[in-house]
Amino acid sequence: MGGTIEIPVWLAVLAGLFALVAVLDKLLLPSVRWYFRKRFNRAVERLNTRLQLKIQPFKLTRRKVLIDRLAHDPRIMEAIAKEAAQTGTPPEVLAEKAHKYAREIVPHFSAFAYFGFAARAARWLSQSLYRVRIGLLDEAAMARVNPDSTVVFVMNHRSNMDYVLVTYLASERSALSYAVGEWARVWPLQGFIRSMGAYFIRRKSRNPLYRCVLARYVQMATEGGVTQAVFPEGGLSRSGKLGEAKLGLLSYIVRGFNPEGTRDVVFVPVGLNYDRVLEDRVLLAARGEGKPQFNTGPLAVLRFLRHQLWLRITGKYHRFGYACVSFGTPVSLKGYLAAHPAPLEEQIAGLGRDLMDDIGKVVPVLPVSLIASIMLEAGSLSKIGVKGAAHRRLKAYATRGVYSHIPREDEDYAVDVGLRMLEMRHILRQEGGVYSVNEENRALLEYYANAIAHLEG
Repeated sequence: MGGTIEIPVWLAVLAGLFALVAVLDKLLLPSVRWYFRKRFNRAVERLNTRLQLKIQPFKLTRRKVLIDRLAHDPRIMEAIAKEAAQTGTPPEVLAEKAHKYAREIVPHFSAFAYFGFAARAARWLSQSLYRVRIGLLDEAAMARVNPDSTVVFVMNHRSNMDYVLVTYLASERSALSYAVGEWARVWPLQGFIRSMGAYFIRRKSRNPLYRCVLARYVQMATEGGVTQAVFPEGGLSRSGKLGEAKLGLLSYIVRGFNPEGTRDVVFVPVGLNYDRVLEDRVLLAARGEGKPQFNTGPLAVLRFLRHQLWLRITGKYHRFGYACVSFGTPVSLKGYLAAHPAPLEEQIAGLGRDLMDDIGKVVPVLPVSLIASIMLEAGSLSKIGVKGAAHRRLKAYATRGVYSHIPREDEDYAVDVGLRMLEMRHILRQEGGVYSVNEENRALLEYYANAIAHLEG
């Protein structure tokens, strides 16, 4: 019993390392985690003092906890049992699938990543590419929104810059949670987007179990007061026109809403417009039936970035005109349902239509869209003729309460901006003081005119 056992030095060192790891795991690491968690909570408390829409506890819950809650939600369990009975698939297999879907969907929000990096990066990128302006904003109406409400910004989808632009402009009010498509599920972008609170969705999936898991996550986030940003059109507009609402996410929110509950859901319509959409030619090329949304590879993106860098180095870089965002009057879901008694399906469809109408009313008129609309109708005009037509249109817009961004409050300068940008991109030609449409790029002219086509009449 008291004999000596000889062991190799490497085994003794290995055993010592395992013992050290065990001590760290059981004694030191919990204390370190507690220390940093306490500092993090204090930082969030300080952040919430300046945010109008505070970061809710749901958003700060550990991702593993949210995944387990979602995967074992009673409605998910019912969906598993139903599918198992219909298909004969073992419930254990379906439960593992549900858990996989939950891991895929649930984000991992980091206040540091969002406010320490993402919001600043969004501001820098937005201001580097555009002259960013806020159009309509009813501060009084926003201030009247109950801080305990779940706020959902609903907006038209013009460009992938929408995510960046609205993140920047809303960062003084709250942290937004977006639904992003499968395009963002690439390394290392995926982890960064998760840390910003975005959740991934398979837009084209018709799998009932997947749809159930997605619906329950959206409903849980809404019940938890998470501020969200939703694009009712479901994808980027390929024609430039304002599209109809696809009711997926909206229907999840409404179906999970309890009108008798204490927390209301408030929709804030948001209208966006750009003098230049970065993806305009790509979107126009993808308009054919059955074509993918994008067929631009990494090399095309790198060529674009290289070209922009070269323009900066040579001093020839110009920003892509104006980007403008307007915020409409908030819509209470409780109030809407009470004012529109009907079967639930009709209420959801009506809400989708009305929200798209509200979004359309606040889409700002910008110089390029204004001139594109005029030239598409006229075909050719002198600069004096363009200015006269612009003055009449802007006056008509103002009469109907449509917001038009007029740089420097000078209509002549706004016309010059629009003409210069369209001529620079070879969409318009100018000969002998007369501007005419370059037929090779007529589709681009239509694209920018379509941005405000719903405001005509």
